Amino acid sequence: MAEPAGVLPKEGIRLALTATDKWDAIRRSGALLRELGAVEAGYPEAMLERERSVSTYIGEGVAIPHGTDESRALVRRTTLGVLRFPDGVDWDGQPVTICVAIAAKGDEHVTVLSALARILMDPARAERLRTSSSAEEVHELLSGLGDGIGEGIQA
Repeated sequence: MAEPAGVLPKEGIRLALTATDKWDAIRRSGALLRELGAVEAGYPEAMLERERSVSTYIGEGVAIPHGTDESRALVRRTTLGVLRFPDGVDWDGQPVTICVAIAAKGDEHVTVLSALARILMDPARAERLRTSSSAEEVHELLSGLGDGIGEGIQA
């Protein structure tokens, strides 16, 4: 069963951040998941390890930093965080303005990726995600990401 705050708690949406590079953005993503109580101390390092093996950039200005398969043991509960970098972050030559940080206990990240892909395939919704300055709007845009995971995303 999901925590009362749901998979994407509103306090997990940060919209006015800066990062020096993708590594800084991933560290901030891991720190947010730690702050939300979703992961143990070693998980942020596992997110960096994942990025060293395969890029988490998925297109449309979005990256999905997450840990390695081995790091699932460090996940307390499946949780998402959204970090927006309005000035963009260079992600191997691609500009990233949104990081969806993922802590998944099992294969739940596949459900999240599928829902996120549907949002990004809609140019208007993808643009709103990249440019919104309202945590409530971002929460509403991403409300489907939790479908099929525990209780889903709740207000």
